Amino acid sequence: MNIRPKDKVTAVFRRLFKSSNNKEEGPSKASGPPQASPARRLLRSYKDTVSPASSSQAPSPGFSAKNKKDETATQNKTVRAKRLMKEFHDLQRLQNSKQEPVFSVELVEDNLFEWYVKIYKVDHESDLMQDMAELGIRYILLHLIFPDNFPFAPPFMRLISPRIEKGFVMEGGAICMELLTPRGWASAYTVEAVIMQFAASVVKGQGRIQRKSKGQKVFSRRTAEESFRSLVRTHDKYGWVTPSLADG
Repeated sequence: MNIRPKDKVTAVFRRLFKSSNNKEEGPSKASGPPQASPARRLLRSYKDTVSPASSSQAPSPGFSAKNKKDETATQNKTVRAKRLMKEFHDLQRLQNSKQEPVFSVELVEDNLFEWYVKIYKVDHESDLMQDMAELGIRYILLHLIFPDNFPFAPPFMRLISPRIEKGFVMEGGAICMELLTPRGWASAYTVEAVIMQFAASVVKGQGRIQRKSKGQKVFSRRTAEESFRSLVRTHDKYGWVTPSLADG
């Protein structure tokens, strides 16, 4: 009896289906554990390969930024220490090489980041120098404080003694000098340049030693800092007045 091709294909599929059912229901099925599906085997292998370390969360962007900021601050402090150590030793060698130095520097309580500066001489023809000679004042005492990001930011400088009127000296002994502001500062400026600039400015501003005790300015660090912050805000808003070439 002839079977049509379509019937042959149907018969083949029936035999295959029946054979598959016999294998699943046979003794071999009962003798061993059921085989996991490919999806379950893949999931199991994935779980086995994941370690606790790899499943932990990555650092947040904020945490990385904080670490970077802390690292930059540490580097700035290292730069500040190296720069100030070199400048301090250079200035001490300079003052020790002269019998009558123009100025001297010393550390405040062995703190490298705070200096006392004593200026012994300004323009000898100035009224300020004559006041010093007349009153027996040997030097002008300045206090310099160097911030963490020095030399990329200027030091804070204030006058301690004697009390000077005019001469770009403000409340608390703060100094009105563009060079000491963030806008006017450059990292190439040395401490020596700052000191000599003050010595020239206090004379140019017609500074005189205050002789009357009544109405004297309050000379304190806090007052000086407040006065200087006010100065910076004012000049940031209105700018600095540049003197004519005839005035130097």
